[in-house]
This record gives sequence, structure tokens and C-alpha cells, in this order.
Amino acid sequence: MIVRWGLQELEALLVELGIGRPFLIASDRWMDLPLPSAGRWSEVPTDRIAEVAAEAARADGLLAVGGGSAIDLAKAVSAETGLPVVSVPTTYSGAEWTDFFGVRDPDRRMRGGGSGPQPVGIVYEPRLTLDLPREESGGTALNALSHCAEALYVAGHNADGDRHALEGARVIGQALPRVLENGGDLEARIALLEGAQHAGAALASAGLALGHAMAQALGGRYGIAHGAANALCLPPALRFNEPVAAAEIERFGEALGAESPAARVEELAGASGFWRLRHLDVPADELDEVAEATAVRAGAKANPRPATPAQIAELLRAIW
Repeated sequence: MIVRWGLQELEALLVELGIGRPFLIASDRWMDLPLPSAGRWSEVPTDRIAEVAAEAARADGLLAVGGGSAIDLAKAVSAETGLPVVSVPTTYSGAEWTDFFGVRDPDRRMRGGGSGPQPVGIVYEPRLTLDLPREESGGTALNALSHCAEALYVAGHNADGDRHALEGARVIGQALPRVLENGGDLEARIALLEGAQHAGAALASAGLALGHAMAQALGGRYGIAHGAANALCLPPALRFNEPVAAAEIERFGEALGAESPAARVEELAGASGFWRLRHLDVPADELDEVAEATAVRAGAKANPRPATPAQIAELLRAIW
């Protein structure tokens, strides 16, 4: 993956990658940016992947600008067409690092997913995050923090992923409170994006575990933003995994600067506006069904401690 900083580096990166006719995938929010494009799709998210692929037929690459929804959409089109993807992320989600994706409809309900895209480049521009609302800033940053935590104990954990995870947790732990206090603090935004970059690299190196599986099942069923779901799901997942991953969770806490990492994540989630699943309109009488959907996800299967649907349902009730 080629990484550059500053939107002024985008055109040179496209040239370096041999992309002369990029097809732009970005919501109307970014319409005024001076972005090169040989066509554009602005319904983000969408499940009309075949239509987007047809629109991109004359392009030689895909340019995604936005959060996880825009980048996942570009990756879905990449898997359909074989076109390479360059991402300009405007949140801290980390979707730009992975070779898997989810497909959501315009109401954010999950309609599928897969693997096989060709992400080849990333351009980070911190100024594009300055107007990111508090909940999206905190939620997507806590999603990134979840990548750091789970990379340390997931089945695929490794030394390179650990290095990125610990650095990401350290930087996010310092920068996120500053961003929540003052969203216009550019230095804090730069630091938070740097932390998210490390988190994304950790995710790509190691993979996802139970907390993400819970968040994915909730988001896919109810259209909940992935960051919000991760903000709530990471603490119970950390507590559940402590009996088998105490040393790894302790390292995560040390990097985060917290004696109790689960409690610290809960504090940051609350400061971002996320308290309970009930506040996100999750019905209490459907938690068993969400738990069943969680248990079959790859993240749950890669978790260091096996979790039955009944155990997952108890974790969900703890945050309902």
C-alpha cells in the first residue's frame, strides 16, 4: 500500500499508480473538492454495485473520498471490475486498509459483502476531518481503537500488527480527548488520523475479533453506524477475553494510558455520545437473534476465547 499525506499529493500518486481516468465515488458533501474524475457516483452507501460498475466501465481506477461507506462501496466495485482503488478517508474507520467490504443499501442495512478488491493507495488529508461531527469523530476513532485492541489477541496476531496496534492505541488515547474537546484543533486531528493509520495497518495485518463481530451484526441489522456499534461493543468484548488474553489486554491498557482499558473505552464512548444500545433503537427482545448472527461471523471465530450465542447475548444485554 502506498500512503501519502496531503491532498496535493493525490494527482502524483495517481500518476505513480498509472491511473489516468479515475472514477470518483464520493457523496455530494465532497462535490466542491478539486478532484480528478472520469465519472462520478454520489449515492453512498448503495447496493447497486452492478450499476456503479457499469458507470465506471471507461475508467482505469477508482477514487473513493469519504468514510467507510464510500470506501467499502469502491472496494465492492473493485471486486466486480478488477479496478484498483485509491482512498482519501475523511473519518478514522480504517476501511482503506482492508481487502474485504460490506455492501449496505441507502438505509445502511447490510445487503452483502465480500473480498477481492485491489486497494493500492491512500491519501490522508487531515483538513477534511475538521468538520466531522462529534459523534462521527468519536465513533470512528473508537472503531480504530478497537482495531488496535483486537489485533493484539486475535487468532492472526503477529509482531508487525502488535507494533502498529500499540502505537495506534497510544496516539488515539492522547488525541481523541483533544478532538472531542475541540474539533477544530488541527494538530489533534492530524495526530488522531496518524493513530487511525496505525490502527488500519494493525487491522490489515492481524484481523478482527469478537467486538467487531458484535458491531457488524448490529450495524447490518439495524443500520447503526459502525463506529457507534464498536464504541459500545469493545468494552464487553475486552472483559470477556480477559481470562485468556490478560497480558495482551494489559499491553493495550498501558498504551492507552489506562489501568482499566474497558472502563477507559466506556468513558471515551460516553464522551462521544454513546451510552447504551437502547439509545440506538436496538430492541431488547431481538438480542438473542443478534447473538446468533454474531456467532457465525469470522471475527467471532477468530476470537481467542470461543463465545456461544448465549454468552454473546449476555454481553449484548450488558450494554443494552
